[in-house]
Amino acid sequence: MASMNVKVMGKTHVKPGKIIGKRECQLVTFDLPYLAFYYNQKLLFYKLDKNGENGFKEVVEKLKEGLRVVLEEFYQLSGRLGKDDEDGVFRVEYDDDHEGMDGVEVVEAVADQISVEDLTVEEGTTSFKELLPYNGVLNLEGLHRPLLAVQLTRLKDGLAMGCAFNHAILDGTSTWHFMSSWATVCSGSPAVTVPPFLERTKARNTRVKLNLSLPLDPHAASNGDSMPDPESNDQEKPDPPQLRERVFKFSESAIDSIKSKVNATLPSDGSKPFSTFQSLAVHVWRHVTHARNLKPEEITVFTVFADCRKRVDPPMPESYFGNLIQAIFTGTAVGLLSANPPDFGASLIQKAIEAHDAKAIDGRNKEWEAAPKIFQWKDAGVNCVAVGSSPRFQVYDVDFGFGKPESVRSGLNNRFDGMVYLYPGKIGGRSIDVEISLEAGAMERLEKHKEFLMEV
Repeated sequence: MASMNVKVMGKTHVKPGKIIGKRECQLVTFDLPYLAFYYNQKLLFYKLDKNGENGFKEVVEKLKEGLRVVLEEFYQLSGRLGKDDEDGVFRVEYDDDHEGMDGVEVVEAVADQISVEDLTVEEGTTSFKELLPYNGVLNLEGLHRPLLAVQLTRLKDGLAMGCAFNHAILDGTSTWHFMSSWATVCSGSPAVTVPPFLERTKARNTRVKLNLSLPLDPHAASNGDSMPDPESNDQEKPDPPQLRERVFKFSESAIDSIKSKVNATLPSDGSKPFSTFQSLAVHVWRHVTHARNLKPEEITVFTVFADCRKRVDPPMPESYFGNLIQAIFTGTAVGLLSANPPDFGASLIQKAIEAHDAKAIDGRNKEWEAAPKIFQWKDAGVNCVAVGSSPRFQVYDVDFGFGKPESVRSGLNNRFDGMVYLYPGKIGGRSIDVEISLEAGAMERLEKHKEFLMEV
């Protein structure tokens, strides 16, 4: 799709509708590794009945008013990151009276030559860039920027809602908790029905010193603690591979077939059946690995960013607001993954997930606290398939009072070769949409593979 010619009409800021006062909460070990990730972008497309200029203004005002209400509970999204200069501990802070704390950034824009259907059939994400705020913005910039930015773009027949969340203060579960709460308020609820659990130090309370500041921070050069640039060294770097993105839509019957096939060779010794996630995960892992034309002796890694709310001790509520995820890794030789039946890879994934209990989580945290390491995408693993988001997130129930979204997509940020986002399918049931970023040649081979597409 060519440039959309999006015209920005204005920018405002929205703060909580009541006095909050001055609040702060330190970021914990689960949050800190994501400071060098980019803002997490989500894009939702809606059809609108009244979509003239006046009708759109009504929708925008309704969304802003609902945002004021929902921010009374989710006020951390109205704040900024802070850092204690003495001990280097990062925090999220909010203060009604702080001059630079403006609240959530809301941009209004127009692209009235583009229809909702034009966008829902689009496979890639590059063309979405003009519909999304904070492209290429690091979470660390939340020291000087809002922690949530929203762009509301009027389309020919609807609305594009582009959101950018600072990933250092919340994960996917918290993101969709906020979105569903905002939608519920806009649909008539007088208040948030399930308030966020904001005491993130209940999950971990170790104060970790990080010598980290923005590369362009004028103080950083003299202090010598600016964020290292992973791309900078004396040798000339090759150009990064050209990536393509595509959404593969697996129907309920396709998902059931994949699960049945993976479980077909399960030994009759009481082995635990493979879940829908484990079955779909190994299906993607095997076929992406095949599409990459790797040598049998090469290693391939599977990574999943897993929710730890019920895994930590004591368990945290589903409403815990923050990051309570950890990356779980497993890997094997390409030849072994390809030559064995699917249950071989599924078993590796299943064992890695089941082994990640409270003891393993605590061990990972202690190891990180002893030698903090800020994640870079290369840390996901060699020849990796890395899964984020979840089909459990009820993204198609986010109804602000003008209908359910026609499509939900991830933005351009935080993409690399092998990144996978899972969403429930728009058609409902057990259908799942698989959004994959791959090197262009591998993607071309994958999208022609009938066994992967479940067309055989």
